[in-house]
Amino acid sequence: MIAVINRTTGSASVVPELVYADVGSAIGWLCGTFGFTEVWRAGDHRARIAFGNGVVILADADAEYGRAAPHGDAPGCHAVMVKVDDVDAHHERARQGGATVLSPPTDYPYGERQYTVQDPGGHRWTFTQAIADLAPEDWGGTSPVGTD
Repeated sequence: MIAVINRTTGSASVVPELVYADVGSAIGWLCGTFGFTEVWRAGDHRARIAFGNGVVILADADAEYGRAAPHGDAPGCHAVMVKVDDVDAHHERARQGGATVLSPPTDYPYGERQYTVQDPGGHRWTFTQAIADLAPEDWGGTSPVGTD
């Protein structure tokens, strides 16, 4: 059986949905600050944005669907990780775009360089760049039994 790829929903197997009080403003800010591209929009209540081969749904706060936006400056309960080619350049773009830096670019023992910011909607975003190819055992993790 050949799987059908729908142009509206795309081919990503996992698609996070983040809630914003103002979806239109979120689209503009996320595209301008983080480099996402708008894929489609449904009025002012729903949109899909893309980065590389990943996508995120932006939805409005709608109690009928059980969606609420984070309140005030408190971080949202959602966080998204995005792989980028140059974490330092991306961090500078995000900082200049007004993202609240929660942790600056840092090298981690598992072979990633990452930084974390909060967007105006209260969601946390971690941007990551691979700097080494390490097995989990190289940094204190474990691999599932029976894997190489």
